Amino acid sequence: MTAAEVPADVPAEVAAEVAADVLVVGAGLAGLHTATLLARHGHDVLLAERRTGLGGAVRTTGIFVRKTLDDFPLPAEHLGPPIRRVVLHPPGRGRPVTLDSARDEYRVGDMAPLYRAAGRAAADAGVRVALGTRYTGRRDGAHVLVGPGGPLRVRARFVVGADGARSRVARDLGLDRNRALLVGAEEVFAVPAGGRPPVFHCVLDPSLAPAYLAWVVDDGRHAHVGVAGYPDRFPDGLRGALERFRATAPGLAPGLPRAARPAEVERRGGPIPVGGLLRRISCADGLLVGDAAGAVSPLTAGGLDPCLRLSEHAAAVLDEALRTGRAERLSAYDGAALRAGFRGRLLLRRGLAQVRTPAVAAAAFALLRTPPGRAAARRVLFGDRSFPNPR
Repeated sequence: MTAAEVPADVPAEVAAEVAADVLVVGAGLAGLHTATLLARHGHDVLLAERRTGLGGAVRTTGIFVRKTLDDFPLPAEHLGPPIRRVVLHPPGRGRPVTLDSARDEYRVGDMAPLYRAAGRAAADAGVRVALGTRYTGRRDGAHVLVGPGGPLRVRARFVVGADGARSRVARDLGLDRNRALLVGAEEVFAVPAGGRPPVFHCVLDPSLAPAYLAWVVDDGRHAHVGVAGYPDRFPDGLRGALERFRATAPGLAPGLPRAARPAEVERRGGPIPVGGLLRRISCADGLLVGDAAGAVSPLTAGGLDPCLRLSEHAAAVLDEALRTGRAERLSAYDGAALRAGFRGRLLLRRGLAQVRTPAVAAAAFALLRTPPGRAAARRVLFGDRSFPNPR
């Protein structure tokens, strides 16, 4: 029985009860991938998602890097054209630095159809998907959900927190929680097709995007216009920064309006953990994946590749624990050991955090025009590094 099947006449204080091998909380890519892999191993998985549909309230920009595209079978029909060019812009839109790759480096996902396709794959694997169902915590040895039909008590051997950067599952399991967070917002517009190459524009201006960047990704079909940064450093708030950037962004992609009308724009946004992978991401009762585990690059804030790779590791560890009946197997899911792979990116994040004025950013940007600076930028933007291999 899923939460949606709980009889409507069940009183709130008398919750229905179901059992599962694993309860997965959150149906982003991390939760869907973990649930699907576990179900394919023959385990009984219940996936709870508070959204009523998998295509709503998209939080990610949906930018997939080459390593992800090479290693995971994402449906090509839900991916934009490949991008090989990145243009870096200094504050005030001075002379930019253009970097071209010989390989397809990025593709932007149409995230609503991608989520729905991942949801169908989960259901086909045997996952019980409960939409419109909110996780409220643990009580008397069971996990309590509230869905369309009322409360539901789930007795699961393990719980997986895939419930985002501010994970409630992490709190209930006594695991580490994200402390260093950026916030980001993005608007997606249809743009006229043309003969121009797809391009990823990055604007490095702390007055727009404190300690991060503003961006326009024009893949010839859609233009993604966004900003992100530390929430307490936006002088006029995140929404104000996005509106200011949008007013100047039309020069970066054809057909962009200076003001967005609700009918012509898709909006995305949310918190982005940039403190690196958390140290304690598992215990005898469950584990964390995706943003809940801090599986996001501290430097680039890219989280789609880490979330898929960490989810595969999580599913392998949980499968072994379920097959052997030994919960201590979850100790192999060790964030502290994997965190060492983020050391360099954490140092660079701390450096970026100190760039607070356009003048300082412009001085630092001058380094990107030198051969060593361009080489370093190419390593970050076009490199082969990905999430540390847990094996």
